[in-house]
Amino acid sequence: MESVPGSCLCGRLRFSVPLPSLWVAHCHCTLCQKNSGAAFVTWAGFKEADVFIEDAEQVLRWYSATENAYRGFCSHCGSTVFFKSARWPGELHIPVVNLHGPLDKAPQVHVNWSSHQPWLTQTEQLPRKD
Repeated sequence: MESVPGSCLCGRLRFSVPLPSLWVAHCHCTLCQKNSGAAFVTWAGFKEADVFIEDAEQVLRWYSATENAYRGFCSHCGSTVFFKSARWPGELHIPVVNLHGPLDKAPQVHVNWSSHQPWLTQTEQLPRKD
């Protein structure tokens, strides 16, 4: 099975995810906005049982912002690296930017669009600059 490695900002929390991914989506919910400090987070979904997390006991911590939903983060650098919820049992969601290689699919949908930032419009048509 092909896999893609990933990590937090400082690299102490490392993991690998199996391909194929279940889905990839841009989430615009207010909790993702506040947690990331960005207009949206691009998440990829995986079967939780198939994700390998290296030395999780050392640095992985979980925060519950809402009932039955948890955000996993690195206790050293604070990076959010995981999300899981009773709403999607058996899945582990990972921000695409924390992966160190390409996924098998591009983002497929914008979710929670009703809470998107009003200044964010037609992101796919904006010019790109380096």
